[in-house]
Amino acid sequence: MNKYLLILLALFTLSCEKEGELTRENNNVSIPEGAILKYTGSFVPTSGITAAGVVKVYLDNGVYKLEIEDANVSSGPDLKVYLSKSDTPTQYVNLGNFAGNGTSTYAIPAETIVPDYSYVLIHCQQYNHLFAVAKLNSN
Repeated sequence: MNKYLLILLALFTLSCEKEGELTRENNNVSIPEGAILKYTGSFVPTSGITAAGVVKVYLDNGVYKLEIEDANVSSGPDLKVYLSKSDTPTQYVNLGNFAGNGTSTYAIPAETIVPDYSYVLIHCQQYNHLFAVAKLNSN
């Protein structure tokens, strides 16, 4: 029994994604007046979590930016914003730390093919727990 517990603990420890440069600091990004709104979505909470807010993806001079408006998400440790290919954190781009409730904006890395990513996730990286999912729809 102890062997299984140790193996499970080791797998959990090894499965945690290390915090990269991008996730250490909040982005200082703004959406200029001429930016084009490309995608929108609304957060849906996972079980036992409170979450609401609107997600908008803008195109500004060839650069994509993601804005979260009126966020109201249960507090948790190590919350990250992911641009994801699915409604689970399996293939995603980590946009950085969730800035907290209210409105915040994130730069999407230039090499990201944004139309391939249909979801925005709020995810607790430390405990691998999904807090909220927003399905992106084209405008």
